[in-house]
Amino acid sequence: MEHDHAPALGRSPRIRPARPEDLPRLAELIHAHVAYEKAAPRPADLAGRLGPRLFAEGARLWVLLAETPDGTVEGYAACSEEFAFWDASPYLHMDCLYLAEEARGHGLGAALMAGVAALARERGLGHVEWQTPDWNEGAIRFYGRLGAGSRPKRRYAWPV
Repeated sequence: MEHDHAPALGRSPRIRPARPEDLPRLAELIHAHVAYEKAAPRPADLAGRLGPRLFAEGARLWVLLAETPDGTVEGYAACSEEFAFWDASPYLHMDCLYLAEEARGHGLGAALMAGVAALARERGLGHVEWQTPDWNEGAIRFYGRLGAGSRPKRRYAWPV
């Protein structure tokens, strides 16, 4: 699955599935994303831990990468299939979407979201769900421009 979308850069970025050789760059972007959200640091061996899960036979996890026209990977969207119990139907959950700061505002985010929508359609999934921190006004405006709506809820984590 490779999609081309016309951004403000003049040439099209490329949205493509991550490959095993992308894991070091993906881990760099994840660590930058974690720092951006002021979250606790993640393990240094993140690439080694992600690889077996992401590239296993039958994995229901997908990472799409956003490449600038010169081929530099500057963003990612991590997705998995989830199940909406109330609707008795599966949907695509976008766990993360991140663009390196210098890559924002050039159409990569819209291209990445178009790639996520295409992935959902390819998998026969009727909708995509995600979350963003309530302080991330730029992301909130971006998602609103796409026509996405939000629902007020709190997300909990319970260590067991």
